[in-house]
Amino acid sequence: MAICRVLKQADRGFITSRGYRKATTRVPSARALSDSLLIPEIQRVHAENFSVYGIRKMWHAMNREGFHIGRDKTARLMKLAGVSGRRRGRTPVTTISPKAPDHRPDLVRRNFCAQAPGRLWVADITYVRALSGFAYTAFVVDVFSRKIVGVATRSTMRTDALPMEALEHALTTAGRIHGNQLIHHSDRGSQYVSLKYSTALAESGIRPSVGNSRRFL
Repeated sequence: MAICRVLKQADRGFITSRGYRKATTRVPSARALSDSLLIPEIQRVHAENFSVYGIRKMWHAMNREGFHIGRDKTARLMKLAGVSGRRRGRTPVTTISPKAPDHRPDLVRRNFCAQAPGRLWVADITYVRALSGFAYTAFVVDVFSRKIVGVATRSTMRTDALPMEALEHALTTAGRIHGNQLIHHSDRGSQYVSLKYSTALAESGIRPSVGNSRRFL
């Protein structure tokens, strides 16, 4: 009786030919047309970001791509597209506070703009639930292109290893760094203010900046 769900019934209780024609020739609504265009874009953006973005990050990513949609609509479209980054249960800690205070400046001050590639990188760590627990992903984003230039994934999150691998990947991708023109921005987690990570930045001629990276991501 699937036909009965899409056809209107007449007052006398039977389906009219007029109602049948109206149901079968109905023009899709503006919302349905919009959804049909946006769902493939949701799937593309989610895949390009290694399928780890949840609603908040997907909302920001879609707006950066030029699709100015709200957070609720993003959540609805993600559900329709069959993608998700939301995880239930205990939330893993991805930012480990350093034992000693860090006094590095915030060179960005929430102004996440760059005039060319290789001028500003933003680094962060996220996670996804896997069959055996959690998988942690560290990534480095070039603010100008809005693309991930460095990424690393592990089943455990050691203080230095994971973000260092993402940084090394970014340095390989970027090639030559022009002296002191590139700023690396992150939060104040010990992963990013450790001696090993700081040394790698200094040896590559990259200026460190610490503050709130989630305003961009």
